[in-house]
Amino acid sequence: MISNKENKKNSKYKHVIWACISLLLAIFTINTVLKQSRTVSMQDLAEALSYSKKRYLIPAVISVALYVWFEGLAIRSILKGAGHKCRYRDGLIFSTSDIFFSAITPSATGGQPVSAFFMYRSGIPAGVVSAVLVLNIMMYTLSAIILGIFSICVRPDVFWGFGTLSKVLIIAGLAVLIILSLMFLSMLKKGNVVFSMLSRFILFLNRKGLIRKPEPKLARIERISGDYEKCSALIGGNGSIMLYTLLLNLLQRVAQIIVPMLIYLSLGGDRRNSFVIFAKQCLITIGCNFVPIPGAMGISDYLMIDGFTELMGWETAFSTEMISRGITFYICVAVCGLITLIGYLAGRKKNDRSL
Repeated sequence: MISNKENKKNSKYKHVIWACISLLLAIFTINTVLKQSRTVSMQDLAEALSYSKKRYLIPAVISVALYVWFEGLAIRSILKGAGHKCRYRDGLIFSTSDIFFSAITPSATGGQPVSAFFMYRSGIPAGVVSAVLVLNIMMYTLSAIILGIFSICVRPDVFWGFGTLSKVLIIAGLAVLIILSLMFLSMLKKGNVVFSMLSRFILFLNRKGLIRKPEPKLARIERISGDYEKCSALIGGNGSIMLYTLLLNLLQRVAQIIVPMLIYLSLGGDRRNSFVIFAKQCLITIGCNFVPIPGAMGISDYLMIDGFTELMGWETAFSTEMISRGITFYICVAVCGLITLIGYLAGRKKNDRSL
């Protein structure tokens, strides 16, 4: 049998491996995009950034900070509705840990277990944590669908402005996000099915001789299942919590999606193109959100340049993409990682003092 210490070691190794893979992907992506540009260099980008209009650049940076903050508020509001109050700084840690680990792992939900760890360490029951995260990821997914459909309804021409491959990715992404939303809704309403399957799996392992004394594990699963059902019934039956959580997730999505538009304007772009860029970015988010690559690196860059080039030309599209991704992904993930590390160390010291 594998001990808890060995499990933790393996988990740490996996995070380190994926962090290295993410770093290599980032280097490869930036290098590839730069090679494709024959007229723009990193020096040109730095110069463009130095001459950019700060009245648009500063709000772009603030929007990224709000992107992180809104997720913390959403999680905190769900917890409050479930009867578990938490501080704003705790909500921030729940958010940064989710964003950081989702970015360095191949799954868009890769940060959920780490966010769950911080919640559980804060004294929130595991069943409640599970229900809260399922609801939040469902609303996060649903918000992308709403913004994407809104963009297509208002400006259908925006979709047709993409290349063939981009259109395929957007359609596939929309289909996957709809399926995921339905799956999360099913988990929220019938979470007992998942826990029942988990209990049967434990019994199967016991019959095969891989697990001894399954009773404590089965009792723990039953306890978590009970907390999960109570919490999901409480928050799922409260329309105001559901609506408020959806609103915060929509604001979170908008805070990130609006950044390329602001960067474009900061580089001297035409304000009449603002909504078109926003609408394109809504569809880009859908197209790259389901791809099993850390941070959708490469895919997101391709979609942005493909979608923006027709509107603003290659050079401006390239500059807008590189600066936007630099702020919304690379810098954001680095800052989230630092905040998560500080939160982890501070929590560990607190636990050590309490022993």
